[in-house]
Amino acid sequence: MMSFTAPLARRRPAEPGPRAGRLWPAVAAASALALLAGCMGGPSGNAQVPEPAKPVEISRYAGLWYEQARYEARFQEGCEGVTAEYTLRSDGQVNVVNTCREGAPDGPVKVAEGRAVPAGDGLGAKFKVTFFGPALFENYWVLDRGEAYDWAIVGEGSGRFLWLLTREAEISPAAFERLRTRAAELGYDVSMLRRTQQPPVPDPGQE
Repeated sequence: MMSFTAPLARRRPAEPGPRAGRLWPAVAAASALALLAGCMGGPSGNAQVPEPAKPVEISRYAGLWYEQARYEARFQEGCEGVTAEYTLRSDGQVNVVNTCREGAPDGPVKVAEGRAVPAGDGLGAKFKVTFFGPALFENYWVLDRGEAYDWAIVGEGSGRFLWLLTREAEISPAAFERLRTRAAELGYDVSMLRRTQQPPVPDPGQE
């Protein structure tokens, strides 16, 4: 099993600011299309998506994740600086906050808020995510993760969606290549990956 042990860059703290009432319209509209028409994603990059490789503890998976690369989808077109934040609820569900910077790492911020429900698989690695309510859920599979929950590869059964996530905003080229290689080992066409730009991490010595 591949391990990702190379040091990563400093973590960029989440930006403060109110989130209530801020909806990422592109994500919301595309999510509905995905579930009603099944055509939100692009072509499949994996004809045989494997089952998740490891169990997932929601309490450890929760928190802020930075997108390093993805399969492009209409609801994320033009998005940079993408993050996902998961917060465990008292009822066992998970609050989801997806953030995108439109057009550039310092572009306007758009946010989508939803919730995730465990899908009941034996490993706890599959979820159903919705931004619209109980009638409109999407699959979310944590296909693999770091032992320290410092990276994750996320997809679903069709092979049309793929996200490479880390806890750090910036990672080394070698660390990214290990993520990319692991995705290829899972059967994905990594030539379809689109790298996500993240805002630079401020140098504390220059602040």
